[in-house]
Formats: sequence, structure tokens, C-alpha cells
Amino acid sequence: MEETMENQRSMDEVLKLQREHFLKEGPPSYELRIDRLSRVQDMVIQNKDRITEALNADFGTRSQNQSLISDVYGVLPAFSHAKKHLKSWMKDEKRKSNFPFSLMGAKSYIHREPLGIIGMISPWNFPMYLSLAPLAGIFSAGNQVMHKPSEFTPITSELLKEICDSSFDETEFATFLGGPDVGESFTKLKFDHLLFTGSGNIGKHVMRAAADNLVPLTLELGGKSPVIVSDSSNIDITARRVMFNKTLNAGQICLAPDYVYVHETEKDNFVEACKKQVNNFYSDLKYNPDYTSVINQKHYDRLNGLLSDAKDHGAEIVEINPADEDFSQQESHKIPPTLVLNPNDDMQIMKEEIFGPLLPIKTYTDINEPINYINKNDKPLGLYYFGNNKSEQSKVVNSTTSGGVTVNDIMGHIQQNELGFGGVGPSGMGKYDGFDGFMNFSNNKPIYKQVSFRLDKFLDPIRPPYKGSLQGVLEKLLK
Repeated sequence: MEETMENQRSMDEVLKLQREHFLKEGPPSYELRIDRLSRVQDMVIQNKDRITEALNADFGTRSQNQSLISDVYGVLPAFSHAKKHLKSWMKDEKRKSNFPFSLMGAKSYIHREPLGIIGMISPWNFPMYLSLAPLAGIFSAGNQVMHKPSEFTPITSELLKEICDSSFDETEFATFLGGPDVGESFTKLKFDHLLFTGSGNIGKHVMRAAADNLVPLTLELGGKSPVIVSDSSNIDITARRVMFNKTLNAGQICLAPDYVYVHETEKDNFVEACKKQVNNFYSDLKYNPDYTSVINQKHYDRLNGLLSDAKDHGAEIVEINPADEDFSQQESHKIPPTLVLNPNDDMQIMKEEIFGPLLPIKTYTDINEPINYINKNDKPLGLYYFGNNKSEQSKVVNSTTSGGVTVNDIMGHIQQNELGFGGVGPSGMGKYDGFDGFMNFSNNKPIYKQVSFRLDKFLDPIRPPYKGSLQGVLEKLLK
């Protein structure tokens, strides 16, 4: 309790310090924003080896190559993109003024200004990427940041604090370590905006806490992202792309495929192709440094519980274990990629986000079946369609709602600098990539400049004492 109170005092003090700095210095210049963006990039590159080592230590086994892809080099493009476009993003946007004032010199425009202090709570699954990537939008918009990283990756969080403290003054970026008590106190601070990435259950608590201070929110919450595999798809390539993303980080990704709807005629081919592709990726799993562990015992037990429940409810469990290894005794919390065939809605695995290397596979004969199933459940963060049938693809895209869609791959839309990333409804709100991220963390302030003083008499018809028919004047203005 004493430590929590000390953290609370520290957070309050830093919030006050950042607020005073912002009010005194005003919105940061273009040059300072570019400098902040560059500092993040330099910090990541200079510490890339320490980052991959910390991630490996926190997970037990975390592929160094996959960490380089996701949590090192995957961070950088958003900052390069922001630096390239920042000057144009910062420009005032001209808008048309109403007739007839537009003819008399009235001006309307949108001025984009920083929101101020952004609170940020990041998760454990990609602790560097999801802590740093949002800064491209936050810093380009001219804001300052207070950050609470996950306690489930303590070594990475310690490193994150160290390198950020070395690269940024606390008036720019401040990091606070700790567990749920610190996180709860953090959500109660009066930020100008709060970004939370994590589960929907925790997101509800964050939203309630933020509501007390009317703090606006960006929530990235995940959910059950579906895959539809058409009979027009290339099954081998589809399986390769699906299983690569399902085994990446052992499926501990908010956008990972959560279940597959495959056309009934291709089910057996798809299952065999999934086995084949996993065997191509990994000759063994148990001690393979390229196959990531489940983060901790609690999560490991939860995933195995989902498998037991599915089996008890009649599912066929297909474990893809290339070297036929025994996973009952192991130093890490590894679970082989596992297909769950013939799942039904009574199974817990179809009720909650899996966040692991387990993949339920359902079948359909008519494209309306997966569409109707998706639409009766919560709106997912991502949706994936594989196939070459353009009319079917169009129907899937236009008849469902999701945070984003990738066609013929998994998670491709999050990698595109010009596409904003975020959820919809239960999978989140707000976006933080590219221009959409810049806009999300900006106050888009409308400004109107009235006609000049010398033309003031033209406003007399709408002022008292009214003469003649005011209705006639109003009708002319509305034309």
C-alpha cells in the first residue's frame, strides 16, 4: 500500500509537471516533433540486442528473429512515415464558409493542436511494439506521454523505462512500473486522453475509471478474429499464411486468427495443409528457439483448460507435433499448434478470445453461414478472407463489420502506414496508425474568421430592431 501511495504521488507530480511544461512552452515546434520521433527510432536500434534478450527472458523462449521483426524493426516504419508527412499533417485545413459570407471574405479552417498529456497502458504480448508504435501518432501530434507498461514482462518493462528515461526528459515521456494497484491509480489520473491496449474485461474497468474525469479514450481490445477460407482459394498458400500468423508469438496476438470457417469441400485439404506448413516451419518445438512459449503458468493452464473443455464437448483435437515430443514435462510453457475440429458454441474456446496456438475450424457450404455467424457475435478486431471469388469477397467485406480486413493474408492491414489501426464496438475504439493516429491524438479545432468590420452593415438584417420580413432574409441565407 505504501509503495502504491508513493507511485500515486509520483504520478500526480509528473502529471502536474508535464501540464505546467505544456502550458509554459506551448505546442512543440515541427523541429521538436521530428526530434522526438527520431529519438524513438535511435533508441530502438541502439538497444535492439538488449530488447530481444529481455523478451526472451520474460517469455522463457521468445524467437530472437521474430522479436526483431515485431518489436524492433516493426516499430520503425511508423516513425519514418510520420516524419515524411508531418509538415503536411500540421498544416491548417481550409474549409468553405457559408454563403453569402464566403463571398465577403469570411474564412473557415481546421487547426490541429495537441491534446496535451496522453496516458498509455500497454500489454505484455508485444511489449516494445505496443509501447512505442503509438508514439508515432502521439509525438507527431505534439503531445507528452505518461506510460504504464505490463507487469507480466518485468525485464522488458525495466529495460523500456531505462532507455526511455535516457532518451526523454520526464516532461516529454515518463514511465511508471508496477502491478494492478499502480495500473488502477494510473487510470484515475486526469489525462487529456488515455490509450489502453489489452483485454476487453480490463478495458471496461479502464473506461469506468476514465469516465470519472471525462477522459477521452482509445481502446484496442482484440476479440475473436475470424478467417473465411473459400473453395476458390489456394489451400496450401492459405494454410501457410494462416499458420505462420497463428504460430507467431505462439498466437498471443490481438489480431491472430481465432477461428476458421473453411468451405466444406476443402476442410480435409486445409487440415492436412496446416499440418504440412507447421512441419515446414518447425522440425521440433520443445527446445526450438524460434517457437515462442506461452507467457506464464496461468495462461498456459487456461489454454489447456480450453482444450480439455472442447474435447469434453465432442471436438476432435489435432495436435501438430513435428518431432512427437512430450510436453507434459518442460522448462517453458510451450503448447504445440493445435487444431480443434467440429467446435460448437457450447465450448469455452468459442466464447472467449484464445490468445494462444489453438485454432478451431468450422465448415460452411454457403457464404451466408459464416457471415451470419460473425454478425451475431461481437464485432471483431480483424477479419480475414481467402479466395479469388470477387463477388464473394465483396459480400463478406460489405456484409460484416470489423476493425479492419485483410484479404488473402492475416494482419496485413496493420502493416500499412496509410491505414489506421483500431477496433470497433467491443473490439475497441479509435485508431493510432499513420495520419489517423495523428488525427486521433489531435484536437481538430474549427476556427472561423468573420467578414471584415467595414462590411459589418451586411449583418444588420439579422439584428434588432427587425425591419420587414426576417423570414425572407433567413430563407435566402439557407439557399
